[in-house]
Amino acid sequence: MFAVFKNLGWFFSRERKRYLIGIILLIIAGVLELAPPKLLGSAIDEISGGTITVSSLVYYISVTLAILVVIYGITYVWMHSLFGGSNLVERLLRTRFMAHLLRMTPPFFERNRTGDLMARATNDLRAVSMTVGFGMLTLTDSTFFLLTILLAMGFVISWKLTIAAILPLPFIALAMAIYGKVVHARYTLAQDAFGDMNDQVLESVAGVRVIRAYVQERFDENRFEKITDDVYRKNLRVVMVDALFEPTIRLFVGLSYIIALGYGIYLVFHNELTLGDLVSFNLYLGMMIWPMFAIGELINLMQRGSASLDRVNEVLYVKPDVDDITQPVHVPSLHKIEFKDVTFRYPTSTVDNLEHLNLQIRAGETLGVVGRTGSGKSTLLKQLLYEYPTGAGNLTIGDVPIQDIAKDQLHGWIGYVPQEQILFSRSVRENIRFGKSDATDDEVLNAIHTAAFDKDLHTLSDGLDTIVGERGVALSGGQKQRVSLARAFISEPEVLILDDALSAVDARTETRIIENIRTKRAGKTTLIATHRLSAVEHADHIVVLDRGKIIEEGTHAELLQSDGWYREQYERQQLADSLEG
Repeated sequence: MFAVFKNLGWFFSRERKRYLIGIILLIIAGVLELAPPKLLGSAIDEISGGTITVSSLVYYISVTLAILVVIYGITYVWMHSLFGGSNLVERLLRTRFMAHLLRMTPPFFERNRTGDLMARATNDLRAVSMTVGFGMLTLTDSTFFLLTILLAMGFVISWKLTIAAILPLPFIALAMAIYGKVVHARYTLAQDAFGDMNDQVLESVAGVRVIRAYVQERFDENRFEKITDDVYRKNLRVVMVDALFEPTIRLFVGLSYIIALGYGIYLVFHNELTLGDLVSFNLYLGMMIWPMFAIGELINLMQRGSASLDRVNEVLYVKPDVDDITQPVHVPSLHKIEFKDVTFRYPTSTVDNLEHLNLQIRAGETLGVVGRTGSGKSTLLKQLLYEYPTGAGNLTIGDVPIQDIAKDQLHGWIGYVPQEQILFSRSVRENIRFGKSDATDDEVLNAIHTAAFDKDLHTLSDGLDTIVGERGVALSGGQKQRVSLARAFISEPEVLILDDALSAVDARTETRIIENIRTKRAGKTTLIATHRLSAVEHADHIVVLDRGKIIEEGTHAELLQSDGWYREQYERQQLADSLEG
């Protein structure tokens, strides 16, 4: 049950001063709380004996008030320490969780759903923080405070009455252990269902246009209703067990009251106990109600926190499919990129996606990659991003194998514009500056000009300050592509990778962008994958892929002279352009 505390040992070790102060003050406050009932009992004995005086009454009242003021101050400090720690661990774990996600490569996100990851980063981490804060309170009160009350009842009042009164209490511990196991299992299922619901919401919001286009609103509503009903039912099963904790505790604490009252009156009649002692004992017994509840809350929190921490650790303990080498090799210059008999297969694929690929790209060259849909164009370019484990053969950069290069240095060379543009829900300016955080407005405008987006600025409501919406929903497809291009251009990368990044722009805009690339990236390496062959006419070298193999290569002029796929496709596109013109 306490595995969650063991797994968070690193945090308690780091914050030991905070928790030591908090727990010590919590115990002191608990000890001080025992004084008022005893003072009340003494006052009752004096009243019943007729010996009470004004001075003794003032004494009892003033001492009780002083103790309450001290308890107030101590309580403020221990609550700040313990519950401040819960907020701190939540922040630390959330930061670590996010940093871990940013280290993960595509295979990880192919195996894990976004909604489930969000559930772990929100609900599960909140449950862990509750365990660290409220859990430490219940642990202390259900052990030290409970033991203190029992000792006070036994040594100060009567051991006979104490032993008789606590006879029902072991049954509480037994019931809590049974309930705790059930809560752990059911809470894990409820959190998994919550992750499924999160994922469904994300899909529905992201695909709302498609849902409306195909008139699937009712179907999506029904599907979501089934998922929410599943979440409701699984959480209800958790609540059904949660609801048993308090009645069970109240039942056995009530039995303790009955025993204490009956046996206590017997002892008073036989002069083994005073009336004031019996009143004090019942007050102490009332104070035991919270520690008894704390046992139930502790078990409940421990099971929830353990289940949640297990779910979080499932993610945190996953190692990246591609991680940095311990001692990376520094590459002083990017003079050559070379594929040597490279064969690659995606983890989810049953066939090789690249086969025996040999290719050399020198610094400053432009490479065009063309071929049918699914021929391996994107796969070829993504090899340079090193997001998947390398396959057979060698991919070298500057004569150094790519797996021996630090990922930060590798990615620092590359500007990448994928097929599916990802824009953040910020302004156009902020999205472009993502490529260079300290870029001036002149640099932003220069990148916009290179991406042929300058003429579109006046159509936006606030120009560069226009918020593009989530994933760039406020922009057209062509505008999103050009903002993504500007983001890559502004960083002035050594290697620019355009993965079908001009598909949504018209031929005239494409021509302008290509001309800008040729002019402003002279002497730098550019890789362009495209279906439109006009985008690679200027390339120094062009490769044609089919089923992961290079079936043709050469310059634009050389490929037109051969009677192959490139020439056939080029003639078709030229004919289509002339018909459209």
